[in-house]
Amino acid sequence: MSAPDTTSQPQETDALAHATPTFTLLRALSVVSAVCGLIIVASYLLTLDRAKDNRRLASERAVVKVLPNAKIVKPFLALANGDIVPAGEGDPPSGAIRFYAAYDEKGRLDGIAAEGAAKGYADIVRVMFGYRKDCQCIVGIGVVSMRETPGIGDKILTDKDFLANFNALDVRLNDELTALANEVKVVKHGTKTEKWQIDAISGTTITSRAVGKGINEAAQVLLPRLVPKLDRLEKP
Repeated sequence: MSAPDTTSQPQETDALAHATPTFTLLRALSVVSAVCGLIIVASYLLTLDRAKDNRRLASERAVVKVLPNAKIVKPFLALANGDIVPAGEGDPPSGAIRFYAAYDEKGRLDGIAAEGAAKGYADIVRVMFGYRKDCQCIVGIGVVSMRETPGIGDKILTDKDFLANFNALDVRLNDELTALANEVKVVKHGTKTEKWQIDAISGTTITSRAVGKGINEAAQVLLPRLVPKLDRLEKP
């Protein structure tokens, strides 16, 4: 009677020994990945409301910067069909533009603030601009967010001559109230001749142009919807 063949047993044992750690490692990685995913999702959900509040506060601070007399700030939407409605929670409907009505301490409408955005040198430059009906002009700007080169692009925050462009930047509408009478344009430093032009900062032309383009594009859409109905916003 022949003895049982055991030559394959060590090989099978070795294969199992090698396979088991790999399986254990994969299983451990799967568990860790699942846990990390749950932590990320939970962290996002837990901080979502706080992030929204922070964005809201940042926007309201920007409104007060461009309209210093503001005591009450209320968000609205200018809808694509021309209606003006209070802004609710969540994303606005397609084609709607968010803006803010600012009221002084006596409850009178001081002005309107809205955001404009355009590509700068490094990233999107988002600015808040203030508008007043009495002069049909922009009366101030503030940066909401940007990632421009420190010491160069951020001069739009500190350069007095550049900021002076927005003391009374002409954004009046045409006679039909369908668009700006004159497109807001950024011109080479020292060549401004018109009230709707923005004198660029020397050496910071790209960021200067982003500010002008963002304001022009936002104003071209918002003001024709808003100006004819501003009387509806006279009281908070």
